[in-house]
Amino acid sequence: MARQQRALRTREALIRSAAEVVDRDGFTVASLTEISTRAGVSNGALHFHFGSKVALAEAVEAAAVRRLEALIGEASPGAGSRLQRLVDVTHALARGLTSDVVLRAGFVLCSDAAWVPAADPRTYWQQWVEGLVREAGEVGELRSVAESEGIVTAVVGATVGFEVLGARDPAWLAPRTITQFWELLLPTLASPELLAVLNAKGTQGA
Repeated sequence: MARQQRALRTREALIRSAAEVVDRDGFTVASLTEISTRAGVSNGALHFHFGSKVALAEAVEAAAVRRLEALIGEASPGAGSRLQRLVDVTHALARGLTSDVVLRAGFVLCSDAAWVPAADPRTYWQQWVEGLVREAGEVGELRSVAESEGIVTAVVGATVGFEVLGARDPAWLAPRTITQFWELLLPTLASPELLAVLNAKGTQGA
């Protein structure tokens, strides 16, 4: 049991170290030697857990998707509407991208031309938004159900843009930026009745 726990800790340390290097340098430039050194393990230990740099990057990507799943599950579970939940989770995603290097590295991998994603967080995010917007339309929360595809495009495009821009300027992921985005978008997509009670700042604190 103790050996299994040590192996798990080593694996998690390598994933975090790889995430830090990928976040800073990208996949192509990332060095396995630097990753193992930052994790405090030998190159041999790294190769015991991960047979290649691709396998390690896939582990980072999978870990990022799990972080995103957890973030979505935890963000405002008591939100009164689908659209409010979408607002809340978008704020939570921005906070996560600011504070969680593993989550951030998963998104960084999506931008690397040399990387072929397996189950990347951007695709997961798009599918989740699509599902929630569809539900919002089914229960009458949208001003026009016919515009649901455009809503998904706007939300996914904007949030991914905030993620990319936020890598250089944290202001793009600040609560004020996300709030301003929703203040502009909500009047165009929410039914009049729902718009009056929606909170563009989110229902959870930063």
